[in-house]
Formats: sequence, C-alpha cells, structure tokens
Amino acid sequence: MRTMTAVLAGVALVALPLHAQAPAKRAAQGAWGGATKGVGHYADVNGIKLYYEIAGTGRPLVLLHGGLGALEMFGPNLAALARGRQVIAVDLQGHGRTADIDRPLSVAFMADDIAALIKYLGLASADIMGYSLGGGVALQTAIRHPEVVRKLVVVSTPFRRDGFYPEILAQQGQVGPAAAEAMKQTPMYQLYASLAPRPEDWPRLLGKIGDAMKQDFDFSKDIAGITATTLVVAGDADIFPPAHAVELFGLLGGGKRDGGWDGSGRPKSRLAILPGMTHYTLFSAPVLAATVIPFLDEAR
Repeated sequence: MRTMTAVLAGVALVALPLHAQAPAKRAAQGAWGGATKGVGHYADVNGIKLYYEIAGTGRPLVLLHGGLGALEMFGPNLAALARGRQVIAVDLQGHGRTADIDRPLSVAFMADDIAALIKYLGLASADIMGYSLGGGVALQTAIRHPEVVRKLVVVSTPFRRDGFYPEILAQQGQVGPAAAEAMKQTPMYQLYASLAPRPEDWPRLLGKIGDAMKQDFDFSKDIAGITATTLVVAGDADIFPPAHAVELFGLLGGGKRDGGWDGSGRPKSRLAILPGMTHYTLFSAPVLAATVIPFLDEAR
C-alpha cells in the first residue's frame, strides 16, 4: 500500500472581478488536508464547474496540485506564497471540490481549463506553478496558451514518460478501479472523501488517472518552444533521476555555457534540485516556497 500511495502522491496587476462565492467549505481531512485561508469560488469554463480559492494580493499566481490531491496538499506553502502575491489555487478536473465530467483526464484538456479560468477572471496573464500532474498541466498551458503565462514553475514533473524510474512505471500500471477499496486507507482518499461533490466517484477517478498514466507522452519538441521564463524544481530523490530535470532545463535553454563573472551569461530559465526531497515530501515542504518566491519576484 505504501508503494501505491507513493505512486500517486502543475506583469500587470489586475484586480479580480467579484464572482459568486462557493458554499461554506468543508474541512479537508487526512495527512494531505488542513485549513486554508482562501475564499472559494466556482468558474463555469469548458463545460466544467472548476473550483478555485483566492488568497493574498498582488501579481496573480495560479497554483496546481498533484494527482489525487487537492489545493490543500501544498500545506504551509499556500500561505507563504500568498504573502507576496494573489494565489489562485485550483482543484483540477475530478479532484477536490471539482466534480468530474464526461471526458478523459488529460493534461491538455485541463490546460485549456486553466487558460479559460485566467480569462474568466479578467486577467491578461498569470504566473503558473504546478506540481506533478499539475506540473504537466502547467507545461501544457505554456505550450497551448503562451499568451496567458507570464512565468512558469514546474515542480517534480517528468516531461517524457520514460523519464520515470522503471519501478514507478510498473506501480502506475496497478492503478485502476480495482484498487479503490484498498486505497481507502491512504491520505489521497481521506482528502478526496472529505471534499468531493460525489465521493462515490473514487473508483472512477482511479480508473481515469490509471488510464492517463498508461499513455505514452513526450513533450520535448513543444517544450523547446516555450517562451515563458521557467523554473524547474525537483527533489534529488524524486520519481525520476535528477538528470531528467537537467534535461528539461536544457530544453529551455539552460546549461549551455558559463554564466560569467557578472551573471550576464545566465539562461533565462532556472533549475533547482532540492537536497533530501522526494516526490512525496516536496509539495508541502517549506523549502518549496522558499525556492520559488525569489524566482517569481525577480524581474524578467
């Protein structure tokens, strides 16, 4: 069960328009839960009722959680990020307070949702930060909708399926509806059951995310065309080797030459390999916000 849990653990300041507030929030339960200070809303975009919370003021940052998670999984990083900007934390399709709809669980479709949300909120653009599944959505948003992405933060996210360690691919092959009952002992289910509009959709979500993980993907060619200034973040004990994160950094123009004594040769994008971090600790570790905030604050 521990291995199954591990498998599943993405510049103008514009005032957001007022939208109907969501009903009173239920408390997120389990190890991935916790209280948040954001104000919840729903946006009707692309045929989905997308839940999001807003906290803080300043330049907008759209924050995207990992697979089988919800916005609460970022823990103390939510408040840390909101101290200097307006955080728009989203529950992706079929996750958290956003009910599933009749379409595959696709990072491309969810990227279209995020672009539509940014426009729905009346924003010209926003910084986007995603972890794991949310990182794939963030990458695809920058690829498919570059006009809405100012800066991009990709956390613990492979850009090619064969980037995963082989044992992770084998474990992903076990994910599906048949695992639903056994998975009820995990933090993912505890969080899902406490928030989902239809908790009985748990097997359906496992089926969809299992199908998605079995699909081959390689974003290499498209990544080379990303124009947003990007920070790549990974743990040194992640679900892929550090070399995979370095390769992503290279596709974004990094690691080609010496930065120079005055820093003039530094690439536009950045790379952070965080020591002692795993895929299952990084999203809620305070070092994540401490790494990301200076990048977001830096002038382009």
